[in-house]
Amino acid sequence: MPMIPDGVEVVQSRADAAQLASPPLLILEAVEKFLDAQGLGSGPLRWARIGDGQSNVTYRIERGTDVFVLRRGPRPPLPKSTHDMVREARIQQLVAAEGVPVPRILAVCADESVLGVPFYVMSFLSGITVADKVPALLGSPEQRAATSAAVVDTLVQLHRVPVTAGGLATFGRPDGYLRRQVERFGSLWSVNTTRDLPDVARIGRWLGENIPQSQTASVIHGDYRTGNLLFAADAPARVLAVLDWEMATVGDPLADLGYLTATYSEPGSTSTPLELTGVTRQPGYLSRHELVDRYQEQMPLDLRELNWYQALALWKASIFCEAIYTRWLNGERPDDTSFGPSLGEGIPRLLDGARQFAGRSSGVDF
Repeated sequence: MPMIPDGVEVVQSRADAAQLASPPLLILEAVEKFLDAQGLGSGPLRWARIGDGQSNVTYRIERGTDVFVLRRGPRPPLPKSTHDMVREARIQQLVAAEGVPVPRILAVCADESVLGVPFYVMSFLSGITVADKVPALLGSPEQRAATSAAVVDTLVQLHRVPVTAGGLATFGRPDGYLRRQVERFGSLWSVNTTRDLPDVARIGRWLGENIPQSQTASVIHGDYRTGNLLFAADAPARVLAVLDWEMATVGDPLADLGYLTATYSEPGSTSTPLELTGVTRQPGYLSRHELVDRYQEQMPLDLRELNWYQALALWKASIFCEAIYTRWLNGERPDDTSFGPSLGEGIPRLLDGARQFAGRSSGVDF
């Protein structure tokens, strides 16, 4: 059975949970009762952790021949306005109605008495992710290019979803979105770090003094990258679902494009903790410039200030990664033997990348 740093992950009953110093992530009897009430399968559960996400937790749940996915936040206490599973499920329902590929939301539990936090259950989709290995069926030069193209085309599809009416109109405040991002993340550094990295304040000041005028508003995913897409397990390359909607809101679409391209691996790019799909360094995949060109062919936006958005993406990443690094230093991630330790040197590389993008944007040696 998998374990996580702060305790037992899964128990059978509430009585078992009551014996633990910290609450489990799954109580099987409670989940069975909830699924019964929703008419989702029957019989005992089999479970397996999906992925090793640094934030929310996802499980494959089997009941007989039925397969579901349960997604929940980490153990409480949770920071304000984070890990909102009800919101995350709702935005997927809204974009699904507009044709964006996402898993089907089957049930949402806002009752914290069931697992200690809200959670939702969605359909299980059989597909593949593209991360550190090239999937065999998508390995030809043509399919590698098609994979990159599908990443861009799906982002364009998301950014074309109307947001001025209906449920999505209430999902964010696009006016002032960029300034709020700079101010919010700038305020988080001092509470998340134990070291002095002067580039954080320097880049933050530059970002705040050079905020672009947003050209339009759209749904933005907030963590849009190749590794958060589920592809069909055969050619031609096509996206079955966009995953991990925790950061989604309504705001400036170039924030997504900036994040995608700033964290995208290509030949010669400096490795950072946010380059999580290293295979795109290999021949056949589109370059960052080609991704941008394909996006601009389909979206009538001026991309001359894209470097600002790329600098914002890596600067923000340095700040939320610093929080993970500090928790690791404090012994709060004892099972983390790779990601946490890598951030000691990885975060300065993120800041170096942000500084380079800022320099390109300003036309000076930043």
